Amino acid sequence: MLPLLNAVGPIAKIVGGIVDKAVPDKDLKEKLKHELNTQLLNGDHEELIAKSNIIKAEAESKHWLTATWRPALMWICIIVIANNYIIAPFTNFFFGTVIELSIPDQMWNLLTIGVGGYIAGRSAEKVATNWKK
Repeated sequence: MLPLLNAVGPIAKIVGGIVDKAVPDKDLKEKLKHELNTQLLNGDHEELIAKSNIIKAEAESKHWLTATWRPALMWICIIVIANNYIIAPFTNFFFGTVIELSIPDQMWNLLTIGVGGYIAGRSAEKVATNWKK
């Protein structure tokens, strides 16, 4: 149960902070925080577990493209970011030239979803393992 609390803890802290700022009544504030924390702990984990299972199935696939597309996509995003924020400034400083790749909003969203999906997948895996115990 402790890993479940570790996964939910940061969310509960954020929600608790919002409730603290938005609700002036102390009793109502504590009641809302208790109800929100209870819902977070007892919430529907099936979607998170299903997403984790999809990622796991893709990673274990015998077809190389299915097994590697997520990591490859994340590496491409990392390479573009490294180029723009590490390599390009050095090449500009030493050689006066810059090859900067544009980063559209969709790419940032994809990177956010990709990293979030990995984190959610790992969290769901830990929650599922401990939930069964």
